[in-house]
Amino acid sequence: MTTSPPAVRVSRRIMSSKVPQVTVWFWIIKVLCTTVGESFADWINVTLGVGLEATSVIFTVVLAGVLTWQLALRRYVPFVYWLTVVVVSVTGTLYTDILTDDLGVPLAASTGVFAALLAVVFAVWWRSQRTLSIHSITTTRRELYYWLAILVTFALGTAAGDGILELTGWSPGVSVLLPAGLIMAVIVGWRFGANAVLSFWLAYILTRPLGANLGDWLGFDPAQGGLGLGVAWTSVIFLVAILGTVVYLTVTRADQTEPATAPDPRSRAAGRERVMLAYFAIVGIVAVAVLTWAHAQPHTTAAASEEAPSTHATLAPGQSATANFPADTVDAYRTIVQDALSMVRAGDQAGAKTRITDLETAWDHDQSTLEGLDATAWSVIDGRIDAVLKAVRASTPDPTSETDALQALLTTLSS
Repeated sequence: MTTSPPAVRVSRRIMSSKVPQVTVWFWIIKVLCTTVGESFADWINVTLGVGLEATSVIFTVVLAGVLTWQLALRRYVPFVYWLTVVVVSVTGTLYTDILTDDLGVPLAASTGVFAALLAVVFAVWWRSQRTLSIHSITTTRRELYYWLAILVTFALGTAAGDGILELTGWSPGVSVLLPAGLIMAVIVGWRFGANAVLSFWLAYILTRPLGANLGDWLGFDPAQGGLGLGVAWTSVIFLVAILGTVVYLTVTRADQTEPATAPDPRSRAAGRERVMLAYFAIVGIVAVAVLTWAHAQPHTTAAASEEAPSTHATLAPGQSATANFPADTVDAYRTIVQDALSMVRAGDQAGAKTRITDLETAWDHDQSTLEGLDATAWSVIDGRIDAVLKAVRASTPDPTSETDALQALLTTLSS
């Protein structure tokens, strides 16, 4: 039996490039995917009341299936590739949320952990393949390294983005400016001769907090510095935008053009990459200085304002929280709360989550009307509702805490 020459055997393992070319379309759809990762995870976990751990398990299974599909292909297929990116985005967000919400790991610590993990992934990838360029994703091994790095960058970007909000107290709209500015700085560095692979991965990481904060800005209530679209509508809008972009790229093949031939390294000005590396270090120092300054300013963290707005509003002794609100609206709230309380006492946790979501939806819908009638009373009730949502949607609900929170809300609504 004649054996094939080694070169032939190797060529059979080489695939066409499995990733798109890095054009403006790549970055547009990447930001769209990161925004969906933030809003879609929140919609399923919180709005639908599925719960953080259950949602994480669901998307881990979905990720395994989608990634298997992507790995089985022999060439770049836009729909499958970007579907994988969306699922990785949601999954990476959920993993960070588990560390923060379930395990109580500070965002600064989780940011450091994911940064160290990403460094390890890159080190192992480089040691094995001697390249980190996405233009070299032509073997299954390299593709596995690539997707592992992508997953960690999403988790890192989520932790860093949420950490910035917590550290500075900025609204989501303001916080978008920092990653956007850093991405522009990376582009400038790349244009002036910075290492292309380093520039790509820096920009890739930064698009995660950019997209996440953009999603928060669109979805949060105006009282929290957002535009009030809600996570459901934000998810729908961006998923439709992603689908439309993928269809366009599939038809036009605009992201499948051959990359330009890399210039001869010897033609570069000596030391240019080292100079731009120093430039990136200076940009990093400036960013840290801005964050340090912002942290020193008086502010309330985003997390605190979201979980406990009632700390800023109290009723006078004997003052009713519902006196200025329509009686039929308050009665509807009381009915929902009583139903949820009965379900908790009966051990029907799933029913309680669903019912309390009804309350959240109704309360958000009536916010503009009720807040205008009595802003102080609205803030007090809003704080009670937040406490109920947190108790009922906890990853491991405590019936006593749920009952106490529901009873307190019921008392407030009956005053």
